[in-house]
This record gives sequence, C-alpha cells and structure tokens, in this order.
Amino acid sequence: MDANDSMKARAQALAHEARSAARTLGIASTEQKNAALRAIARRVRTQCADILAANAQDLAEARAAHLSDAMLDRLKLDERRVEAIASALADVEALPDPVGEVTRALTRPNGLNVRQVRIPLGVILMIYEARPNVTPDAAALCLKSGNAVILRGGKEALASNLALGKAIHAGLTDVGLPTDAVQLLDTPDRDLLLALLQQDELIDLAIPRGGEGLIRFVAENARVPVLKHFKGVCHVFLHASADLDKAMAIAVNAKAQRPGVCNAAECLLVERAALHLLPPVARALIGAGVELRACPEALVCLCAHRVQAKAARDDDFGREFLDKIMAIQVVDSLDGALDHIARHGSLHTEAIVAEDGQAIERFTREVVASAVMVNASTRFNDGGELGLGAEIGISTTKLHAFGPMGLEELTARKFVVTGNGQIRG
Repeated sequence: MDANDSMKARAQALAHEARSAARTLGIASTEQKNAALRAIARRVRTQCADILAANAQDLAEARAAHLSDAMLDRLKLDERRVEAIASALADVEALPDPVGEVTRALTRPNGLNVRQVRIPLGVILMIYEARPNVTPDAAALCLKSGNAVILRGGKEALASNLALGKAIHAGLTDVGLPTDAVQLLDTPDRDLLLALLQQDELIDLAIPRGGEGLIRFVAENARVPVLKHFKGVCHVFLHASADLDKAMAIAVNAKAQRPGVCNAAECLLVERAALHLLPPVARALIGAGVELRACPEALVCLCAHRVQAKAARDDDFGREFLDKIMAIQVVDSLDGALDHIARHGSLHTEAIVAEDGQAIERFTREVVASAVMVNASTRFNDGGELGLGAEIGISTTKLHAFGPMGLEELTARKFVVTGNGQIRG
C-alpha cells in the first residue's frame, strides 16, 4: 500500500468511527449530553497545568517562526482563558436541546398526521486555524446537537489542541459516551485533510473556519457539502436621514472595536445628501486610529474640512482589510448603496443608519446578507449577541443555514408521518 492509499484508508477509518459514534450520540438524552459537557469542563479545569504546558510549547514554536503579535495573542492560553473555556462549556449546557423538537405539525384531510422533527446532521468535519479555544467550543456545540465531529486545527496550536482533546475524551469516558464522537487529528498533514474531504458517504458537512485561503482550499477540494464563508466585506450606509451621533458611534464600533474579525465594517457608504455627516464621522474614525481611503468625491469633501484621508484605489472596494483601514464611497441614493453592496459585498453583514422608515424597509428587504443591521453595528452578527448562545461559524452560503450557526443550525429536519392504514389512490 503506497502513502496515498494509506492516507485514504486512515481517512475512511476515522470517518467510519465517527459515523458509528454519531449513531450513539444521535439518540443520547439531553441529560447524557449535558453530563458530558459538565464532565469535560471538570477535566479542562483539573488538567489545566497540562493544557498550559502544551500551549507553552506551541507559543515557543510560534515565536521561533516569527508569528505576529496578533497571532500569538490568539494562540495564547493562561489560567483565565482556560477557565473561560470551561465556562463556555457550561453556557452550551444551559442551551435548549434542539434534537427532537417538533417544528411543524398538521393533519391532512385523509387523516395523516405530519410532523417535522429536528435531527442531528450526523458527522461534521471542522477545519480551523490558530485559536485553541475553538476545539472545545466546536466539540461542545456538536455534542449538544447530537453530532460527531472530526476536528482539524492548525499546526500552530497542535499541542494545545491535543491536550484539550485529552480532556474532552476523558470527560466523554466519564459519562460512558464514545470518545470517537470527538476526534482530533494529530497531524496537520494536508493529504489526510484532502482524503477526509472526499468521504461524502460518511461525512455530512465540512465547516472551514479561518482565512479566505483556507476556506477556498476546502471548497475547491471537497466532495462533502461545505459551509462557505470566504470573507466579511461589510458596509455601513449613512442615509440622508441618519442621526449624526448614531452614525459616529456605529461607524467607529463597526470598524475599530475589533478590526481583524469578519463582522468588522470595511467600507462606509455615504449618500450624497448626507455628505455633511462625513467630516465628523471621519474625524471620529481617525480618532480611533483608522486610516481612511476615500473615493474622489469623499476626498474633496474631507480635504475641504481639513480631514486627512488617502485616495482610494479601485481594489479598496470589496476588500477585507482586517485592519484599521476603511474605504469610503459616496453614492447618489439608496439605489446606489444597494448597487454597491450587491457588487462588492460578501453576503455577510450590512448596516444602515437612518431615521426614514421607507428607506429602512427597502434596505432590509433588498439587501442580501446573512444579517442586516438597522441603526446598529455590524459587530452584532455573532451567535452569542443574536441570542443563539454560541456559534460554530457564520455561513454566507444560503443552504442550509445563513448567518451564525448555533445548535439549531447543526440539525436537519425529517418528516414523521403517522397514519391508520391509509393508502394512496
């Protein structure tokens, strides 16, 4: 058996083990699943020293590889962050169990009782990058929704993820659930990932979470369905009726609170009739450390008010900066804003600042995005902020989920039809 065949055989074995565990987990009671989450939280706390030692190893290797300070911060664990991991498990435990929920019920004229009932998706393949807290978060959400999961973290966090995996497996063993319900790949080998992405008869969904390059690699090489989220090009549109105070607060928060995340705003759209709002909003952004890249009309307006900005290039629109940089485009009307978003947006999050009810109604009806914000920051497109409790990722693919994916989005629905001897004529 050559190396390629060996990798395919290993991927198939992992997927079969996950499929078998998924059958057990899919019929586990809510209390069994909650007990597992409690046990995992206990194990995370009691194995904190081992987890931190593994994380120190990852950090040392990351520093030697000259990773950026931002990446090191995402990778780092300390006692406070380990406790936050354990607390997050308790948060998932407290969420309602979606499995078995009847979402629709009706009786047909022939007497058939028709119900739609939530069921687990089955086996999920999760591919993600540096942050080790994603490992227990994803495991918890999949366990609570009755899904088995295969976790493939980034090489930067390999030791940390394996240490967290030991705690997860110990917790599952404590309550008698199969450890194959949560599998962590012990190698960042891309060939194994490629082989897993071909297991369309055993794996039900792949969820890549990370940079655009990772997500495109998964989408282009997978035979299994992929939850896609290539990038977050989010806009804040200032309508002519916008309130200045709201405009300043929302623009600054959307761009500058955490500029490196997918729900941060990358472009400010300003209706021509709202140009008087641009200088004070721009000053507020600059005060938050944001570099402005303005279209010609916006640049003339800002220069006239002695507000510093650079001339935008064509490729600054539709670009995910992931930094304290924001493009500015003047549009002639609401129609112009809708056209710009349709051309440059990424179906992630779009916001309007306005007091005009008709403009708000058109914007919310016509904009296609996983979340549309009215007089609120784009930063609210997050599972926790939207009341889902937690999320495994944000889908910008309309099938089968659109937006933050919480427990309900990790389920499908099946029909259960009950009759009394009916036959179809």
